[in-house]
Amino acid sequence: MEKVRVGLIGSGFSAELHADALARNLRVEMAACASPNRKRCEKFAKKWNIPKVFTDYRAMLECKDLDLVTVGAPNYLHCRIALDAASAHKHVVIEKPLAMNLDEADQMIAACKNAGVKLMYAEDLCFAPKYVRAKRIVDEGGIGRVFHIRQLEKHFGPHSEWFWDMERSGGGALFDMGCHGTECARWILGKPAVKSVFASMNTYVHKNRTKGEDDSTAIIEFAGGAVAVIENSWAKRGGIEDALEIHGSDGVIYCDLVRGSSMLTYSEHGYGYAVEKAPDTKGWTMPLFDEWLQYGYPDEMAHFVDCVLNDRQPLETGEDGKAVLEVMFACYESAAAGRRIDFPYKPAFPLRPVESWLRSKERQ
Repeated sequence: MEKVRVGLIGSGFSAELHADALARNLRVEMAACASPNRKRCEKFAKKWNIPKVFTDYRAMLECKDLDLVTVGAPNYLHCRIALDAASAHKHVVIEKPLAMNLDEADQMIAACKNAGVKLMYAEDLCFAPKYVRAKRIVDEGGIGRVFHIRQLEKHFGPHSEWFWDMERSGGGALFDMGCHGTECARWILGKPAVKSVFASMNTYVHKNRTKGEDDSTAIIEFAGGAVAVIENSWAKRGGIEDALEIHGSDGVIYCDLVRGSSMLTYSEHGYGYAVEKAPDTKGWTMPLFDEWLQYGYPDEMAHFVDCVLNDRQPLETGEDGKAVLEVMFACYESAAAGRRIDFPYKPAFPLRPVESWLRSKERQ
């Protein structure tokens, strides 16, 4: 059976997700990994039986037999890595958000097209089994005309320190997680054009850690009239909350990725791990079984591998990633100006859109 040989860039949380998903796929061979932290990269490689370890991803890209690279590096590195991968004629899976700004997104899309490789946007919610089933019901007309979508992801902060640094992350809770809700809504609705966005955000809890927002609410109006409300927070206590509501003229669908797939458990002393972002495991907890399957990562990677093997158009492309960025950046400008931002979007701050909101905070 033909296999796709994959190189993984990164050895942190995102790379772990990619490795777990790829390890389940018989059509994949994880051939190499790269991370500047050699000790951590070697530990990562040993865990996933990856034979080649590099501290410079560019050296890994020189491997002639690699077909695909997955990018689980900090946001500010996405563009440079994608351009280098395209130059090396490797297909690319890029984690959200696609890039730090729209100019970078355009460069990445153009470079991959010119090199004849696929730029695939890793939006796992479009592959989460519950959400896939919900979309199928929508597509079958099961709840009539969809007019309102609500997606929320909330917890008490990200995994790695670099997320708190706006220079490396590009934004706060909205930029980190609003990507998910925005693309999920676009996908459920058939990817219509965006008409306008309105957003509100602030830093309520983590002012000593970041200049970025730790709580946000965005309202997106689409062509055809449907509205999506996207709620994100790094300020919510008590572990992760990740849920979706789809309201239609003839019905409603509720999906909860965490609580509906969990096992209610009580422990006097606590145990190793319950679920992403859970602060401890004493007392009542709801540990997930096969957590990454619930979030869609294995199906996502299987889809991208199939696209490489069979030269198919991926469900989530670089263009989709750019469309999400436009919404995110318009949200920052909306929060700064206190008004709706209409589309087509013309960014006031094309190189660093979060700057408009940061400046508005300083004036307050």
